[in-house]
Amino acid sequence: MSQPVDPSGSDQEVSPRMLMELVTGKWRAQAVCVAAELGLADLLKDGPRSSAEIASIANVSEDAVYRLLRALASLGLFSSLPERCFALTPLGAYLRSDIPGSLRGFARFAGHEITWRPWGQLADTVRTGTPAFEHLFGMPAFDYCAQHPDVAAIVNNAMTAATTTSAAAIVAAYDFAKIGTLVDVGGGHGLLLASILKTAAGMHGILFELPYAVEGARELLRREAVAERCAVIAGDFFAAVPEGGDAYILKGVIHDWNDERATHILRNCHRAMRPQTKLLLVEGVITPGDEPDVQKFGDLEMLVLAAGRERTEAEFAELYSKAGFRLTQVVPTTSPLSIIEGVRV
Repeated sequence: MSQPVDPSGSDQEVSPRMLMELVTGKWRAQAVCVAAELGLADLLKDGPRSSAEIASIANVSEDAVYRLLRALASLGLFSSLPERCFALTPLGAYLRSDIPGSLRGFARFAGHEITWRPWGQLADTVRTGTPAFEHLFGMPAFDYCAQHPDVAAIVNNAMTAATTTSAAAIVAAYDFAKIGTLVDVGGGHGLLLASILKTAAGMHGILFELPYAVEGARELLRREAVAERCAVIAGDFFAAVPEGGDAYILKGVIHDWNDERATHILRNCHRAMRPQTKLLLVEGVITPGDEPDVQKFGDLEMLVLAAGRERTEAEFAELYSKAGFRLTQVVPTTSPLSIIEGVRV
């Protein structure tokens, strides 16, 4: 008996096993996140160790951590050695906390209850259209972060970690050299702004963020040796944004909000800007059709966490028009993000 054919029209044979791989994806994701939370990659950075030694240092069950490492070794993050020992692989090294490009912070965020629990309530969110986060934690996500500094630190570290995967691609894709002062609105700890400043010697920056994030931003800007060319201002972009920029950049900000709130943010930018000043949104742009696109699942993340959304190019153009901008171009990068350029009219 022949296998069913892919209903999309391709000649690929499909099987129940393919669906099982999708259904059990949560097993792999949470295992990686727990390894990040326990700092297992850091414990192996200087060489192999036994599961017993790892368990003693991490204060966890030896049997359980052995089984966790064995499972992750099957994914290529660790390698198994005799006598229940394990070594770190090049892929697993990205879970270290002390290397450039570390994704440990993002993995900790992805496995934390503030994201894991809302995804468990996706069905309720689809039924009601209301973010599961608010049902589970009793308030919007950003209010919760403001009241819980430990959670805010995890979120900001995750956003910095995510930026490490895209900053170089963003800098390479767009000509920032002619911008005198760049205002980064909602710039987190400032890694993207620092990356741009390091390639544009004559540029000055303004990092604008909520009060609970600015101290981490000052530390990063000092570490990246650009602090002398960058002012750090605490504030709320729903109230106002700093004036005086030749261009304004917002990375991963607008997708956190519905159209009404996103338009409000952009109108505040509009009020601070001179005519013809450039607006640069760095966001995922949903591609049409059924091709694989991580942004379509990022859209579900926004749905369960914050009532935000990922958008198509047409939806960005409409958002720009409502806020007093004209979309001029969408610049793809080698990362999943694009630079959506507009000008104030």
